Order: sequence, then C-alpha cells, then structure tokens
Amino acid sequence: MANTMEVKVPDIGDFKDVPVVEIMVSVGARIEKEDPLISLESDKATIEVPAPAGGTVKSIEVKVGDKVSQGSLVLMLDVDEGAAAGTPASAAPVAVTAAPAAAVPAAAQPSAPAPAVQPPAAPLPAAAAIAVAEPAAAPVVGVHASPSVRRFARELGVDLSQVGASGPKARIVKEDVQSFVKRALSAPPMAAPARGAGLPFDLPPLPQVDFSKFGPVETLPLSRIQKLSGPNLHRNWVSIPHVTQFDEVDITDLEAFRKVQLEALKKQGVRLTVLAFLVKAVARALREFPTFNASLAPGGDSLVLKKYVHVGVAVDTPDGLVVPVIRDCDRKGVSEIARELASLSEAAREKKLKPTDMQGGCFSISSLGGIGGTAFTPIINAPEVAILGVSKATIRPVYVDGAFVPRLMLPLSLSYDHRVVDGATGARFITHLNGLLSDVRRLLL
Repeated sequence: MANTMEVKVPDIGDFKDVPVVEIMVSVGARIEKEDPLISLESDKATIEVPAPAGGTVKSIEVKVGDKVSQGSLVLMLDVDEGAAAGTPASAAPVAVTAAPAAAVPAAAQPSAPAPAVQPPAAPLPAAAAIAVAEPAAAPVVGVHASPSVRRFARELGVDLSQVGASGPKARIVKEDVQSFVKRALSAPPMAAPARGAGLPFDLPPLPQVDFSKFGPVETLPLSRIQKLSGPNLHRNWVSIPHVTQFDEVDITDLEAFRKVQLEALKKQGVRLTVLAFLVKAVARALREFPTFNASLAPGGDSLVLKKYVHVGVAVDTPDGLVVPVIRDCDRKGVSEIARELASLSEAAREKKLKPTDMQGGCFSISSLGGIGGTAFTPIINAPEVAILGVSKATIRPVYVDGAFVPRLMLPLSLSYDHRVVDGATGARFITHLNGLLSDVRRLLL
C-alpha cells in the first residue's frame, strides 16, 4: 500500500519567485530518495530540489517557466508505506549547483537582461573548434541553461557564451550545443582576432598554444566552484585597489591556553582550534574599527556601516574553496564558534551547505596554516572591504628581556580596500588584532 505525499519546495534561503528551468522526472517514474526532481535558477544560484523519499511520481504540479518559492507544491508522490514516516515533504536539503559569488565569497554580479530570442551564433572557423575543445578558464555569466545542458557543454568543452539560444526566454537547449559543435567543426579557418579584441584594458589576446607539440599533455576541466569563482575573483582583483599589511603575532600563550582547554572541550564534542580564536578576535576588532565592517554603497559615494558581525571562513573542499559564514560572532564564545566552524566545514566538504550558509558575510578569513607558507596576498570578497590571510605558525627565536627565547609566531596578511581604509587605519587594525591574540585574556573580557 502506498501513501500519497505532497512534495514542496524546501527552504531555499532568501530566494522567492524562482523560475523552474527543468523538470527531471515524469508521471509514473520511479524515483529514489535524494533524486533531483526539478531545477530552479535565480540570478544568484542554480538549485536542484531533491526527492524527500523514494516512490512513484503520481502527478507533477509545476511546469517549466513557473515561478516557485519555499512551500510551493512541486508534485504528488506515491510513497511505500513507512518510507515517508517522519520525513516532511519539504525537509530535504537543496543541492546548489551554482552558488552566489559568496560560494565563493564575493557578492554575485547582477546578470544583464537577456534578449527575447538570441540570434544563432555565426559560423565559426575550424580553428575555433580547437579552442572549444579546451575547458573555459572562467564560468559563463548571464547565460541561461539548465544544469544538464551546462554539464553536456562542459563535457564537449563548449563555451556557452558563444552558443545561440532557441529555447523559451533565450534559454540554451541541448540541440543548440550540438548545432554549435557541428558548425565549429565544418567552418573554414579565420584570421586571428585583432589586438585587444574582446579583452578589457585593450590588452593583447592570450596566445593559443598547442602544448602537445612539446610533450604529452592532459586536459582536466576546472571544477564547478573554480568556474563560478573565477570571474568574481578577477573582478575583485582588477576593480578594488588592494593594499596588504603583514604582521606576526606571538601566540605562545594562546596555544598553551588552547591545549589546556582541548581535552575538556573534546569530551563535549568541540574541537578547539586556533581559527576559532581568530574569528573571535576579528569580531572584536570589527567592533573597534567599524569601517572594516562596512561596504561601499552603489555609486561609491558613501559607506554602509553594518551593526552586525558575520565572519566568513574559507573552507578547502575537493572541488575548491567555499566560504560559509558564522553569524553574530561578537556575541558568541570561542567554544561556540569552534562548534559552528566544525559543523559548517563538514557540511561544506559533504556539499550540504545551503545558500543562506554563504550569505551576509562582513569580513573573511582565509587560513592556510594547516598547509604551510609564510605570507600571501588574499583577494577581497566584494562587497566586503577586507580579508585576513593566516599562514603557518612556526617556533622562532624572539628577543625578550635581553635574551632570545623560542616563541610560536603566527603570520597574518590583511588585505583591505584602499578606497575605504587608509594605510594608518589598516596598520592600527592589525596591531589591535595582534594585541588580542597575543594576550588571550583580552578575548575573555
């Protein structure tokens, strides 16, 4: 006997009236739990809604082009008796296949409005087919296509920004990609582009090199996160005047304190790391220096000062870096921050972060201390105005009271937007941060 379940759109964060771009099941189809049902696409994310349970699709209540929000009915599902027990129809976590620039931390760029119908691309030369066969170095911005079509294009090495769209509302369909590849393979050669064509700042085009002439090669596609983060990192690097301030912090006492507390907190399921202390210290410093907890208003003629303190922490995953956000860090203790860090890091590595987990950051921390290095220049995550890079702590001789003594020194690299923060304020911020970390008692006040 089967139970009929209403499957609704789960919590998808702040997104409302999101268009349905693909329906991945049909009436009568047998599905398993977590199978994708529909794909939604906003200007910030492409989201697949998974099945909360296994069963047979009884009816589909949406169609491509419909706009849905949290709680909208997607389909009716006949579930085997007992399979749906304790499983709310809208409780399954959504799978984000394209994140806001804050999966990557920077704010997402608004897409330009698409024309009603994009004309088919002009025939391309055979030489272009070689370029198509290589994976693009940056993701396509402003292109409308379903996740399955994007995956198909990646497998063929096709740049979707060059593909004409024949689907509704200027959407690229699978047949458009196939036609593009056929034209590229059959077109005659064409002369090289003029100097600076299509590139910012009138730079010469990048050379197209056949590396196989020099030895064996292998082509690996960029990960989805790398493709999504690439243009945002490039935009932030060229549009924000970066200044990076370096410093070293003596964390000998902090590390001794951490080790004393380690075992007691471990019994409570908390893994206390130096990063938790860094988050807490940054939160205190942001309260002391409000211009670091701000963003430039559109137009760049005023500052938006934030009365909350949310800190993003870069997490290394097999697919690349993502930046989940810990909220209200100034109102949380170090152990509570450590617990949240562990939970968000695990969700990031298991690809279970929700869109809301990566939104609202005021300041970011990128820690490479577990890997190595002495310093680096982190790129600011717009619309934030600063980011802290942390390198590996090492034991070094430090001259104290007339003698050299071994001390644990932690390198810090603070990048800030020079339009908002001047050099003196940047130096004061990192010096204040240094004082908080070198004397752990100040963090506990």
